[in-house]
This record gives sequence, structure tokens and C-alpha cells, in this order.
Amino acid sequence: MTTATLTLADRLRKQFPPLAAGRAYLDNAAGGLLPLRAVEAITAHLMRYGATNAMPGHQPGAEILALKHRARGATALFLNAQPEDVALAQSATALAFRLSAAFARLWGPGDEVIVSGLEHEANASPWRELERAGVTVKVWHARKPEMRLHADDLAGLLPGRTRLVSVAAASNALGVTVDIPAVTAQVRAAGAWCVVDAVHAAPHTLPDVAAWGADFVMFSPYKVFGPHLGALWIKPEHRPNLPWPKLSFVPDGDITGIEHGTPQYELLAGWLGTLDYLRELGGSPELTRAALVSAYARIAQLEGPVAERLILGLAGRENVTLYGPQDMTGRVGTAAFRVDGQTPDQTAARLTAAGVDVAAGHFYAVQPLKDLGLYPEGVVRVSIAHYTSVDDVERLLARI
Repeated sequence: MTTATLTLADRLRKQFPPLAAGRAYLDNAAGGLLPLRAVEAITAHLMRYGATNAMPGHQPGAEILALKHRARGATALFLNAQPEDVALAQSATALAFRLSAAFARLWGPGDEVIVSGLEHEANASPWRELERAGVTVKVWHARKPEMRLHADDLAGLLPGRTRLVSVAAASNALGVTVDIPAVTAQVRAAGAWCVVDAVHAAPHTLPDVAAWGADFVMFSPYKVFGPHLGALWIKPEHRPNLPWPKLSFVPDGDITGIEHGTPQYELLAGWLGTLDYLRELGGSPELTRAALVSAYARIAQLEGPVAERLILGLAGRENVTLYGPQDMTGRVGTAAFRVDGQTPDQTAARLTAAGVDVAAGHFYAVQPLKDLGLYPEGVVRVSIAHYTSVDDVERLLARI
């Protein structure tokens, strides 16, 4: 790592207040840290507006309505999409269940859905709910030991009346990545739709719905250094034909119909603060797609050596079993492992007592951990972000 990069890393870490506590925070897959400007934006919104709602009839309400539009537009920029196709709500899980309710009104006996074997339950349970409508749900299992998805396995499942294939861009438990354009092309050729869970990928790789070729993409801003929100992109040609439950006055196909309820405006303000941080990281005076692309190039530069030290360090330990790929090929900086003679909970408790914070459990990744024979006890999970340092990883490795 160059001196310039080290300087950049140190400068960035100072923008994330929790890091000042001196702990090694290695649970970024569960939720990222917020840059100071995002925290300040949330506080400033509440100080100025309280819980005032978006009402065009008075000035504060009009300003909040404008905030909502800015947040939707900026999120669309993040996804390389159009604002009218992007929903923002309390979580990606909630949005997926609302989308499932629409599918339940379209499909029934004889129809089929395929769920990948890498999924977080947010991209599995909503589609399993369709079994109540008579839809058949199949699993596209990942192949052990590396837990990768293979196109020929999917090909064997697609014949029939497949309506939907769900797939994660990256496994939240194992860190394994998926070639999304290749999967969506295969699904599209079979006449089906594809829903992509980008929640775990988005902190590491900038989503691009135009390049991915999916029909639906969801992610969580709170995994991308923002507050607790969820987002869903819907391919514009689908919106008018999806009968999701909505308030009676909302026009059919209007994206606001799937958002349900009053937005968390202060969190939208915080998310805009995070995107402003990414703008600055990208070296641009304005928030543009090019600025975000540049920011993610820097994120990759910062994460690369940290992730490699993590994965190779764990893979080289005789008392550690690392699950999934044993190097950085086709993965992000998330590792699932167990230490010989310890339960995941015991390992995590011992590490947090030493100031190293990791996670233990199944992390809602039921199918992959079942396939590995590790459910429900789960694994120890370590997950980095661009503000994670090599020193954080060394502290982990020294205490395993």
C-alpha cells in the first residue's frame, strides 16, 4: 500500500466517529458506520423540522417534500436508474414482501420460482410465501466446497413455467460473488424475471441496473454507510402491471404505492449526507454517476490489501476452518469460519472482550449454512469496509 493510500485511509477513518473508540469493528455486513456528515444531517433535520410531514401547503412541508425527491433522485443515481423506478422504505425485506404480494396476485399453481442457494432470507422468504398461492419453489444450490453457483445447475431447473429467479450479487454470510449479467441473461433467455439482492455487494461494488440486466434490484443504504433504510428498483416496463397492495388514491404503477406509510425523512437526509461523502471520496464537486464510479474505485483500492490479508490469514491457520473460496477470487472481504474446539458464540465473545467485534450466528443465510451443515449454530463472520485497516485484521488474527 502506498503512502498516499495510507494517508487517504487515515483521513477517511477520522470521518467515522465510532472508530475513535479504538475497537476493531469487523461486523460491517450487519450494518456500516456512518460518516460524520450523515449523522449531522439527521440531527440538523430533526432540529429544524422535528416530525413535520411533507405538505406542499406550507414552507416546511414543501422543503421536506423536496428532500424526498432529492433522496429518490440520488438513490437512482447510485443505481444508475431513473427516479420514478426507485422505492425507498424502512427495509429491503419489507419491500420484497410487498413485491411478493403483487406476484401472488399474478401467479398460481403450475408457476415456478427458483431461489439461489446463497440467499439471505430477505431474498428467499418473500418468494417462498408464494407457495401459499400454489407456486412451486425450487432451490439452485451452490456447489461445495467453494459454494459457487453454476449455470448448468440453473439450466436444469429453468425448463417449465419459471416466473422468477432470485439471486444475490454477493453472499452476506460467505462473501462469494456472482456474475449477475451472466445469470440475468440466462434467466431472460428462459422468459423469466430476475430479482437481485445487492445488499451485501453494494458497500463494495457500485450497483448498475443498466449493466446488470435484472428486473428488480434491492439494497440497503444502512449497509452502505447510511442510516436504516431499504431501496428497491423495478424495471419500468413492469411497474404498471404489478398489483401490489396500496392506498386507493395512488395510481397503478406509481412507485410510491409500494413504499407504504410516511417516510423516515430524517433518515433520507442522512442518506444524502452519506452520498455527499461518497461524492467527496470520488473527488467531484457535484454528485454524479462518474463521481460514484470514482469513489468505488477508491473503495476497491482501500479494501483490496485488507481483504487479502483477512482471507489468506484465516485460510493459513491450522485451527481455523474457512468456508467458501480460500483466496480473493470471486469474493468480497467477508469471511465465515469456525475455530477448532469453540462454538461461534464462544469465539465472538472471546474476541469482543479483546476489543475485536465480529458476528456469530446464521445471519439469515439459512440455505447456504444448511447446505454446509452449519445451521442453526452458524459461523463466525468477519466483514470489512473501506475504512477497515490492516491493523484491525492483524488484531483479529492475533487473537484467534
